[in-house]
Amino acid sequence: MKILWGIDLGGTKIEGAVLEYDKDFKVVERLRVPTEADQGYKHILKQIKKLVDLLKEKTQLQPATIGFSTPGALDPTTQTLKNSNTTCMNGQRFKQDVENILGLPIKMANDANCFALAENMFGAVRDIEPKPEVVFGVIMGTGVGGGVVVNGKVISGRHGIGGEWGHNFIDDNGEDCYCGKVGCNETVFSGPALQRYYKSVSGKDMKMKDIVIAYRAGNDPFAIKTMERLFSMFGKAISQILNVLDPEVVVIGGGLGNIDEIYTHGVEQVKEHIFNSKKVETLFIKPKLGDSAGVFGAALL
Repeated sequence: MKILWGIDLGGTKIEGAVLEYDKDFKVVERLRVPTEADQGYKHILKQIKKLVDLLKEKTQLQPATIGFSTPGALDPTTQTLKNSNTTCMNGQRFKQDVENILGLPIKMANDANCFALAENMFGAVRDIEPKPEVVFGVIMGTGVGGGVVVNGKVISGRHGIGGEWGHNFIDDNGEDCYCGKVGCNETVFSGPALQRYYKSVSGKDMKMKDIVIAYRAGNDPFAIKTMERLFSMFGKAISQILNVLDPEVVVIGGGLGNIDEIYTHGVEQVKEHIFNSKKVETLFIKPKLGDSAGVFGAALL
């Protein structure tokens, strides 16, 4: 029986979990503390230390190493964090700093990779495909991201950006992105981007859940146009992943992953772009672990 420790570092909360792991897993303890990122990078480090100390106290266990799910990625060359939407962390030697305050080695991967790993090992993927070669995890919600798992291992890549699907270019008419480009996937079919698109064509503000309701009712042409944009752009964007990696399974997390039509109308759009005579055999599935995926994936690192 192995004891695994994981930390999921989010913009508003930091979650820690201690797991017993053999062929399956059991949660020994889970705790959360607020990130309080507005108080700066050093305060985030203090909150991480506070959480780990609380977990030690609750479990009476001592970790040998801890896995971290992080926003952004560790640059293999500079050993600093990059591409984080918790911007005070960018450029910081996060791995080294955490190892110093905790006094033990850590392993890191970005949140989308941890999501993909957890769903592959513990979640929805295992239920339908026990030993997949390639799994692609999608997060579509406030942002858009992706993670790649090959033979049960996260693929981070030479630059530490393996799976960074959210910042591929897709549309000349897309918005400016914080990454410096225009028309990234994230600026076209994330939840906030779709809400802004709806306002641009209708002149009205509407939340994404209400856009979906109006689309299903069939009485709002602007909602229909917005949802058709989602399906079309998703199909085009994910087909690029299928053409390069050809995963057996794509698991779709985030708020937009709850929209049932993604798995029908969205996948139908993939047929227009896949290099396979319009035939799609990839399994597109909903996740099973909910917001637990990040911290479980971190522990599996």
